[in-house]
Parts: sequence; structure tokens; C-alpha cells
Amino acid sequence: MNRNRRARLLFPALALALLAGCRTGTVSSQSEWPVVPACFVAGARTVPVVLELASTPEQRRVGLMGRSELPANHGMLFRYPEERSPSQGFWMYRTRLPLDIAFLDRQDHILRIRSMIPCLAGDSAGCPTYPAGVPYWSAVEMNAGFYQANQIEVGDRLRLGDDCHR
Repeated sequence: MNRNRRARLLFPALALALLAGCRTGTVSSQSEWPVVPACFVAGARTVPVVLELASTPEQRRVGLMGRSELPANHGMLFRYPEERSPSQGFWMYRTRLPLDIAFLDRQDHILRIRSMIPCLAGDSAGCPTYPAGVPYWSAVEMNAGFYQANQIEVGDRLRLGDDCHR
């Protein structure tokens, strides 16, 4: 088989293989992070959610940066190996979505909920920070308005996995 004929036959196969590996939409590499089913327990009610887990320093640094959408009842859970101080918190540099964040204690009870606005400033110094105001072990970012719409408040609890139905 000559070189030109082989190239004509291989090119479509290569193109199909490359296209099969591509994703449509604006899905970033963060979507490859571990996903855990969870729920918020608010009184006698449970509100099911799906959370991407950001547990490494790099995952926590990037968070939801660059995302143009977040499905309803989906969010990101930030876990820390030690308690964080009240002055530590989050910033919205290069984050396109308005988000609400719940800061949790070691037993996953909500200690504080804050709203955060997107910041697309070219310089990170132009973006505000959102300190927790309370010591915390974890935080959950959800679309803006999620906690209020679902009547989830300080004192309510996050449960992970199969623990939602107890």
C-alpha cells in the first residue's frame, strides 16, 4: 500500500478517535474529580445533592474557577486535614458563577452561609475574599440561592453517601 493511500485511510480513523475523546460544552478538567452523593438535613427534610470533592491543595486552589455553569443541586465540597481559622476563607478569582458557600464544623454541621459574587478581574488583587468568620473543617459551594431556596440554615447538617436516609 502506498504512503498516500495509507494516509487517506488512517486520517479518518484518527480523526474519529480524537473526536470520540472530546467532550461537548464547557466541561473543565475538574469534572474528573471524585463525585460523592450527599444530602443536607434540615429538620425532618433531606435535600439530595451531588458534590465534587476537592481534597488536595491543587483541587482546593482551583475549585470552580472557569466553570460557566453548575447543574442544579450540584456543588463542590472542600475538605481540609485540619481546622481552618475564621480569617481564612474563599475568593472568587476567575470564577464566573455566583455561589453560596456553607462553612462546616468537624461533624458537618453548618456554621455559616455566605454569598459570593463572580470576579473576572485580570488581577487577583481586584477580587474580594470571603472569610468564614468561624473556625471550620469543610465548605460546600453551591449555586447562588440554593441554601435559601431549600430552607437550609445554620445548624443544619451535611450527610455523605448512604448516610442520607437515616
